[in-house]
Amino acid sequence: MLQELVIHDFAIIEDLELSFEAGMTTLTGETGAGKSIIIDAVGLLAGSRGSADFVRTGANKATLQGLFDATANPRTPEVMAQFGLAPDDGMVLLQRELYASGRNLCRVNGELVNTATLRAIGETLVDIHGQNEHQQLVHPETHLGLLDQFAGAKVGKLLAAYQAQYATYQKDQVTLTKKHQNEREWAQRLDMLKFQVNEIQSAELKPTEEDELIAERDRLANFQKISDALTQSYELLTESEVSPLDQIGEIMGNLQSIADLDPSYAKLADSIQSVYYGLQDVQGDLSRQVDTLEYDDGRLDEVEKRLELISQLERKYGADLKAVIAYGAKADAELASMTANDADEEGLEKRVTAEHQALLKLGAQLRSARKHAANQLISAIHGQLKALYMEKTVFSVRFSKLPADTLRSDGIDNVEFYIQTNPGEAAKPLAKIASGGELSRIMLALKTIFAETDGVTSIIFDEVDTGVSGRVAQAIANKISAIARHSQVLCISHLPQVAAMSDHEFLIQKQVAKGRTTTSVTKLDHAGRVQEIARMLAGEQVTKLSVAHASEMLKLAEEAKQQ
Repeated sequence: MLQELVIHDFAIIEDLELSFEAGMTTLTGETGAGKSIIIDAVGLLAGSRGSADFVRTGANKATLQGLFDATANPRTPEVMAQFGLAPDDGMVLLQRELYASGRNLCRVNGELVNTATLRAIGETLVDIHGQNEHQQLVHPETHLGLLDQFAGAKVGKLLAAYQAQYATYQKDQVTLTKKHQNEREWAQRLDMLKFQVNEIQSAELKPTEEDELIAERDRLANFQKISDALTQSYELLTESEVSPLDQIGEIMGNLQSIADLDPSYAKLADSIQSVYYGLQDVQGDLSRQVDTLEYDDGRLDEVEKRLELISQLERKYGADLKAVIAYGAKADAELASMTANDADEEGLEKRVTAEHQALLKLGAQLRSARKHAANQLISAIHGQLKALYMEKTVFSVRFSKLPADTLRSDGIDNVEFYIQTNPGEAAKPLAKIASGGELSRIMLALKTIFAETDGVTSIIFDEVDTGVSGRVAQAIANKISAIARHSQVLCISHLPQVAAMSDHEFLIQKQVAKGRTTTSVTKLDHAGRVQEIARMLAGEQVTKLSVAHASEMLKLAEEAKQQ
């Protein structure tokens, strides 16, 4: 549930901090005082579209914060986990900053998120119903989703199985359709892939061979230079009149003869000894290198041709050998897939046909489960409408099949709600004949039915009781109070009946000071509630009779809630 709401420089609200409790809370006050602005703020925290127009005139930005307790709502941590987030000891802090420049920042528990993420998480915490929210009922395409929501797990499992099968069918159908529509392109692509894969695979490339070949080419191209350097070095070391090796050997002997006379002489003897044996090793290495020198003019030609082949492949398929090899692997995988599809075209067609039949069978099972749920929904709606003084209204759910062989991701049926508002009249689509007041009551009936299973922690009603009065107003108040037994409810209302049934009440007032309009919020005690409800009953002139009536309404409301 929503525990704390903090608003700064938002519309006509300069600074506002509110604490909310469980149960039903009503926001009352004169029209234009700013009640709906508070709901707009909660809506923005839940991810609704923001605008720089919300920023208070003269301010740089509007800041909104909402602290929610999600310990009783398993959906919230599930959705948060999809974005690498989690509640903090069951608490979720939503924050939003709207800048006058148009910039928009969203945070969840201090982590920056985009608006889509904020909306996905916010929808699990807040369910807002404004004056026109019942308009979803006038869109028949929403009716199937409402029925499935009511049906719960049984239909949910069948729908999940259908949708999994539908995803497989769609994938295979797209492949088959693409192949049929692009036979020429398919054949051309197949030929090209065969050529490319054959060209790359026949080259038998190795990731590091280009560097190795370049080094080998450089050695072969500089054979004479290498031969001269090695031969001359060997000769200078071993075959000159005065051999450097013999001279160093003589020096080593001299120093070794005096090594035991002084440590410094011993150190010199050791150093020259290392040089002597090192030169002996060099002499051996030079000898081996000279002995193995062999020029192969044919090998140089082979290396040049191999490097040219690699260069051609790199120009076609990638910047280096690794990229060429990777391209070849990708082309080979695509070729294998296309070859399999090509060889299995007949099998693919049979598979698509079988998947289509399986979907029709699953769709029929889904329709059967939905019809069973529809009968239960009809019974539940009639019970709710009776309590809302629409006992003569007949609610029904009509199923119509999609055109032959047509499949949809949510099944094989259209569903639409119908009502018969007066005895003797034909049932007609709800979207076409229901009045605003009737739609509000039907929406409230649905919300009452769904309240126990929705899982949303906070439900907000923004003047959904507009256009009703008398006993209907009392019935609506009773329904909202019933919903509040399962979820926290915040309700904006101008009806004294609704205000009286609430557990908590805030008075929203607008003032003008120093040429600026501001909104203030006051939590009312019992005496304050009596005065506010009396104002709602009587208008500008509050009388003793209206005060007595308000007091009686609160007393009766408390008794009704106890029952």
